Amino acid sequence: MQNTIYGYIRVSTKEQNEARQKIALQNFPVREENIFMDKQSGKDFNRTSYRKLLKKMRKKDILVVQSIDRLGRNYEEILEQWRILTRERQIDIVVLDMPLLDTRDKNRDLTGTFMADLILQVLSYVAQNDRENIRKRQAEGIAAAKKRGVHFGNPGKPVPVAFEDVAGKWRRKEISLSEALRELGIGRTYFYKNVKLLGL
Repeated sequence: MQNTIYGYIRVSTKEQNEARQKIALQNFPVREENIFMDKQSGKDFNRTSYRKLLKKMRKKDILVVQSIDRLGRNYEEILEQWRILTRERQIDIVVLDMPLLDTRDKNRDLTGTFMADLILQVLSYVAQNDRENIRKRQAEGIAAAKKRGVHFGNPGKPVPVAFEDVAGKWRRKEISLSEALRELGIGRTYFYKNVKLLGL
């Protein structure tokens, strides 16, 4: 039986455009009917389409994602999913924007597997550290703003839940300003105001 290639897309909000991920997967190529997509946060793996995908995949199938953060945001859970998929289920994973995270030709090569695992560990550390730094700066920014008597915006328009993650990606030049605004569903002025207030 021929191994099946599956693709997974995740976008954080219903407004965020999944087209770029879809094009990347189709160019791999992944067939349209084998692409699964969730429009929700990557904080955990309790996602409808991801669960359906897990049930579909069999030993030696291939899972393709554009980038590791499309798989999820919580790196402890990503590491656990990676272990389950590659070791227990023996499914290969290809991360398109990071060729070293490709287990297809390495699943029986101890060095290759070790390198992929090591890179994933380093990525998880960097992401976690960056997230903690953003939160720390955010807390410091809020405290400083409150001391100055600043009131945070219109109570009817709360800061989007994904704001710190998206602003962090924008700050690291991973996405453009227009992509950040589209993903968050807010305007430029409101974005810059909160970036300044939160110390991002």
